[in-house]
Amino acid sequence: MKPVHAKENNAYNILDHWYNTKSLIILECLILGVFVGFIVVLYRFLLDYVSSLMDKYIFVHIHDPHYVPYIIAFLLFAAFLVNKMLSIQPLISGSGIPQVKGYIFRQIKMPWISIIINKFMAGVLCIGSGLSLGREGPSIQLGAAAGKGFCKIFRRKKIEAKYLVTGGASAGLAAAFNAPLAGVVFALEEVHKNFSPFIVITVLATAVSAEFVSETFYGSNPVMNFDIVDKFPLAHYNSIILLGIVLGIAGILYNHFLVLSLDLFSSDKFIKKKYKMYLVFLLAGAALAFIPEITRGGHHLIEPVVDLRYGMRAVLVFLILKFMFSMVSYGSGAPGGIFLPLLVIGALIGSLYGQLLSAHSGMDPVYIQNMVIFAMAGFLTAVVRAPITACLLICEMTGSFTHFLPLTVVVIISYLIPEFFNCHPIYDILLNRALENNNATYIGAEKCKVLLEKTVVVDSSVENKAVRDIEWPENCLIVNIERCAKDYLPRGSFKLLAADHITFITDEAYAAGVKKKLGKLMDDPYLDSSCYINTSIDDIMDSQK
Repeated sequence: MKPVHAKENNAYNILDHWYNTKSLIILECLILGVFVGFIVVLYRFLLDYVSSLMDKYIFVHIHDPHYVPYIIAFLLFAAFLVNKMLSIQPLISGSGIPQVKGYIFRQIKMPWISIIINKFMAGVLCIGSGLSLGREGPSIQLGAAAGKGFCKIFRRKKIEAKYLVTGGASAGLAAAFNAPLAGVVFALEEVHKNFSPFIVITVLATAVSAEFVSETFYGSNPVMNFDIVDKFPLAHYNSIILLGIVLGIAGILYNHFLVLSLDLFSSDKFIKKKYKMYLVFLLAGAALAFIPEITRGGHHLIEPVVDLRYGMRAVLVFLILKFMFSMVSYGSGAPGGIFLPLLVIGALIGSLYGQLLSAHSGMDPVYIQNMVIFAMAGFLTAVVRAPITACLLICEMTGSFTHFLPLTVVVIISYLIPEFFNCHPIYDILLNRALENNNATYIGAEKCKVLLEKTVVVDSSVENKAVRDIEWPENCLIVNIERCAKDYLPRGSFKLLAADHITFITDEAYAAGVKKKLGKLMDDPYLDSSCYINTSIDDIMDSQK
């Protein structure tokens, strides 16, 4: 553990730095976004290059028995390399989003150099070889790790890290999708779990600068660009209510089977865990040869589905196979995400549902396309529980807010169904599993002071109470109360009102526990207690290597 310099980390210097460097932090986020943009652009380029090589080689030579051994040898060697990189750095497993959240919650370390190198190479091998995984999750982890690296390289204070890491995550998704708004909202809604004016502007700055780099190389259109001009009629809203219910149930099933797949692959009951990666890579090679539509993230499958090039039987086959192959690919622990496969599965469900309605209820076939994009947002919401991100992502893809009303209806219902059945968001489930299996636990420094920020929520237990009448967590001190853009000293008689923004100071070693207790004390009392693992991520500090 590196020594902590008390002079740099005492309470006075921390507060002085915080109140005098906000403009500098925004500038840092702009610079970081450029770095993340180049990292993700290079990642996308190598993924496309390796994927095209694999496709051409397999399509040309798969039926030639002389070349089959070479193809198998390459796949086995790629699986060996991925296993090796996973053994070197286990935190690159899966999408990387749960690991980023774990670091933000002070529960998992982030060795940024190792993560960037190993995640980058392993992701290219896995997705390039045909596993049903997306690049968006890895791009988020790469961006977040780059944010931490920026702090280390330029020796920024720990108080700035929360903005740089969250901004890096936002920039990663923005550059991967060419959808900056979705990147910003996802970082706030799913990763940071907190909206405040300053965090919004810093995350937006990072995402926009990364998007500028991405557009320079890949153009301004989103990765998936849909032109759907027909507005969905109010007369058919009963059908999208049923669609939302179907998607909610499908999301519950997806989470359930993904956990089962992870359990199966983590067990040595039938085959040793280290050999299972080889089987998955061989399966990916077979899929590339005989049914390439279900491989990789699925960019190449969504557009023909939206354009209605497949009938019901083909869509049903693709849906079943894509679902199963996604379970196998992610369950193996291979570095790659589920974000894009979720959109593909949602699109297939929407296409199948729309074609069934068109055939049996007389709905105009022109609205099948609408069902497809509604289902993409609804299924993503049912699994991840990020409804605002889902809506904005589809709006950016279609280039219009024309479909916002029916889209919102589907998303709300898709959100409520898993909540009713107490099915937790998939990234929270994966984070809990990572914490159970991960030894890289974050340990803070007692001599290092950090700031935590919380906003008083309507109907919370502290509203309309004097500061001295509240049982605050131990090891923390209120240093400022902001109300209507004016700062107040935290006197004992000061009565807290809803929307008051409170700044606390504590030791880094106690920050995780204090943050959780503050969440329970100050958040909406109607929130389910299970969500406190995600509560108010207002402070990201630099972990020890």
